[in-house]
Amino acid sequence: MFFRKDYNTPGPGIRPDEPEKTGPARLLQIIQLEVGSIFLLNLLFVVSCIPMVTIPPAFFAMNQVIRKMMLDQPVLCFYDYRTAFRTFWKQAYGAFFLTALPLAASCYGAYFYLMQAAGNPVMFLPFLVCSTILLVTLLSSGCLYGALSTGMKFRPALRMALLLGLGKPLRPIVAAIVGYGLLLFGILELPISLIYVLSLGFSVPCLLSNFFLRTLLRDYCPAPAETYQEEESDTIS
Repeated sequence: MFFRKDYNTPGPGIRPDEPEKTGPARLLQIIQLEVGSIFLLNLLFVVSCIPMVTIPPAFFAMNQVIRKMMLDQPVLCFYDYRTAFRTFWKQAYGAFFLTALPLAASCYGAYFYLMQAAGNPVMFLPFLVCSTILLVTLLSSGCLYGALSTGMKFRPALRMALLLGLGKPLRPIVAAIVGYGLLLFGILELPISLIYVLSLGFSVPCLLSNFFLRTLLRDYCPAPAETYQEEESDTIS
């Protein structure tokens, strides 16, 4: 009963007949409606990452909740986060290792070979390989989490992420710069940024990244899978 949702009860939200806002107005609208959930989501993410091994499902669950905000779906932050954390942990580890590991390895490799290339021009070749892997991963990582949030199987979601990241790179580029940029800024500025990191340092970059990808995912990915909604209903009852 504690987690039971009652969608028939009037409350704050977007009127069905209200024209959809776009750009900064739409972003401000989402923040205004979900400000409490954004703070709580960041706290849930930080706490659930403490064991370290739970970082992949925590990151996936945070993306799931943010995607619900983008789709104007009712959000019960704790319940939705816990459900996604427990339901999609397998996909979470797959997505994390297909994004975090290539990002870290290619970033280090690009830096290492670039330094070596100053004395040996042949090293430009592995530098280009690492740079290409880094760019592809940056552009497709956000799309991968977005595609998986619709309930797509892993291989189709990965294929869709690569097609969107490389075929329509404008929004993925902005999403990567804003999302990874703010995340990196918060981490590099520790301990000065400690309050920001604990309160908004993870949920806000995730929110902004998903915001710039929302129309791309809406146009090229199917609606959220019924299997997730059925799982959610079974858990409530």
